[in-house]
Amino acid sequence: MALPFLPGNSPNKQLGKEKFHKSQHFDYSNGVPMLVGCEKPGIGGEPLGGQKIKPKYSVYPKGQGSALPSWLAFDKQALCFEAYCQEAVPEARDETYRIRKFNIYFFLEDDTIQVVEPEYKNSGIPQGTFIRRQRVPLPPPNDDQFYNIFHFNLDQQMVLHSRTFTVTNCDTFTRNFFSKLGVRLNNPAAVPADPYSNLREQIEKSMTPLRPYERRDTLKQFLDHEGEVLRFKCFWDDSESVFGDLRELVLHYFLADDTIEILEIIPPNSGRDTAAKFLRRSKLPKHSVQMKQPGQLTDRTVLNVFDSSKQGKRYILDSLKTGAVNEDFYKDCDLTIGQEVSVWGRRLIIADCDDFTKDYYRFKYGIEDFTPVRYKAPPAPKPPRPVPPYNGFGSEEDSLSSCQGLLPKPPQKDFHKFMEKDKNVLKFSAKMVTDDPVDSERMFIISFYLCDDSISVYEHSQRNSGVLGGKFLERSRVKKPGQQLFKSELSEYFTAQDMYVGATICINNWNFQLLDADEYTLNYMEQRAEEFPKANVGNILSKLRSIQEEKQSEIKKFLTLSDPSDTGFIPYESFRGLLTGLDCGLSEHEVLILGRYFSERTQPEADVSLMLAVAQDFLKKKHFEELPDMARDFTHRDQQKTGRLSTKETRTICKAFKLPLPETLLGGLLSVFADGDEIDYHAFLAGINWVEHHAPPVMPEDTLKFDVNARSDGGGATVKHVNYSSLLRDVFNITSNNAEPTAAT
Repeated sequence: MALPFLPGNSPNKQLGKEKFHKSQHFDYSNGVPMLVGCEKPGIGGEPLGGQKIKPKYSVYPKGQGSALPSWLAFDKQALCFEAYCQEAVPEARDETYRIRKFNIYFFLEDDTIQVVEPEYKNSGIPQGTFIRRQRVPLPPPNDDQFYNIFHFNLDQQMVLHSRTFTVTNCDTFTRNFFSKLGVRLNNPAAVPADPYSNLREQIEKSMTPLRPYERRDTLKQFLDHEGEVLRFKCFWDDSESVFGDLRELVLHYFLADDTIEILEIIPPNSGRDTAAKFLRRSKLPKHSVQMKQPGQLTDRTVLNVFDSSKQGKRYILDSLKTGAVNEDFYKDCDLTIGQEVSVWGRRLIIADCDDFTKDYYRFKYGIEDFTPVRYKAPPAPKPPRPVPPYNGFGSEEDSLSSCQGLLPKPPQKDFHKFMEKDKNVLKFSAKMVTDDPVDSERMFIISFYLCDDSISVYEHSQRNSGVLGGKFLERSRVKKPGQQLFKSELSEYFTAQDMYVGATICINNWNFQLLDADEYTLNYMEQRAEEFPKANVGNILSKLRSIQEEKQSEIKKFLTLSDPSDTGFIPYESFRGLLTGLDCGLSEHEVLILGRYFSERTQPEADVSLMLAVAQDFLKKKHFEELPDMARDFTHRDQQKTGRLSTKETRTICKAFKLPLPETLLGGLLSVFADGDEIDYHAFLAGINWVEHHAPPVMPEDTLKFDVNARSDGGGATVKHVNYSSLLRDVFNITSNNAEPTAAT
């Protein structure tokens, strides 16, 4: 039952409406202002009473379909239809109508249509694009509308610009697209036959050419071997002629068309003019000495049937090729090493070939012997270029470079070695080998820089010794002793292999004995045992296994007596004295490496107070006063207000404020104040605050321990006890009487 038309009983159509504009009734059409009010909607874009707004495009009308615009959703997508058109041919004797085939393309992005006529040979009609891409209007009386996708179907007629086309078929993409739209396509239609085209085909089939030239199909050979060239080294012995000599040549055989090209290798200062080619690229006959005249060789010949003055001359083609001249050309099977090739009367000998040619003959013909032919004597060795002796000016490398060219160049350095081993320094503690009691007590640190094989010597300062410590030798390369000064050969310098514990090196007439090395140096040499033979545990164990059985029994007896409690461990000093006293052929460094290999190591505890004092000394010297700012930054990053931050965040803040502490010292402090992976930043900042919490002064040698550029030889892991039971088992296959101890490494 309908409600009465009273206020409140009928819904208000204006509720929720936001657009109340009035559409304009004037617009431009083809650049001309026109009244187009009949196509414009009413208030707010709604259609007027009885008005039907025509959709602008067929696939995606406004407010329907995908959210993407049609020009993006259907970009480069088109429907393809096959069609034909029948047109009358007036005033023609052979044909009354003509069937023309077309392809109709419908572009989904903007409903444009393009009609293209495929090109046919000898059609006599301009073909190609028949209708350019555009929106095609419907035939009258609906010419105010355009063709869309729903106007297409198979086996139907379409009028495009007053020309009737019959759609016969479509491609697979078009058929699938219509299926998704729910449009059912008709069955494909057949194209009617064109009488004139059939007549032309029958005429062409019945025609026999007057000169049936034979065609040779060389396309397959060209496609299979394009770019593949066989390369041979050849020589031509022309020494019998006047001013003749041995000529070196290079023969190129092109597999694509069986042609040959020969180039000549002209040595410098030979007196010969450089020619472009010895033989241009062409087919090379086997038995020809003289070039044939043009027309002398033909593919086909003719026979003179009869010659009459009245009827003229009559000729026919020689189908049996009775007068044909057959000439053999060189093929790839004729070119082998040692084979003679006749190049228009010149005898060439193939001497060698490249790797590609060898692989080709090995795969195709199974040839394995590619021994080259020697046709010339080996080149004479170059006379030696003696180098004058060193004159004493500059370095030896500078003097040598001045002899290698008119413009002296600075000697080149090993840049790769510098980049690979930069900041890798081997540190050794040493003493001076002398009879002077004062000098014999002096202690030194010898640093060997692996990036350029340079050496620097630093002396420890000792109280009441009468000798000032500090830098003893500036960083430089050091020559080995016993070499002449003025000589032609370059001097030998100390290398990393010459530096090991127990070695005695002579530096500028001062003898130093290397007593010990820091932990970094020993680890570096052990990890690169192939570079440092003294640190190769395998070589050391081989030396021990090669000693006599008497010494083996002495070693076992001594080790057993040194361990009365049967713990399996003996002190390192006893172990060192044993191997040194028995004269096993081991150096001091090898004994140390062996002790480290079978050792119980103890890591010395870090002196926290000394580390904090050294850190405050570094900050005081650099006038670092940004500790309050660092505290605020730590507090800002600590969102949970726990007073702790991760080690990574702590390092990031220290790097951001450019905290002037060496990396070794900073890492040690962070490990001290670390609880797992978190740092107590309040304690860390309080410990390094040199303004509020003063630390006692430190000595220069204490600062030197944590300096990255001058490491001390102390502070590394020390060897105290050696697991001799593992040594006896691994080296001599001897099992000790005691139980196997647990080795702590």
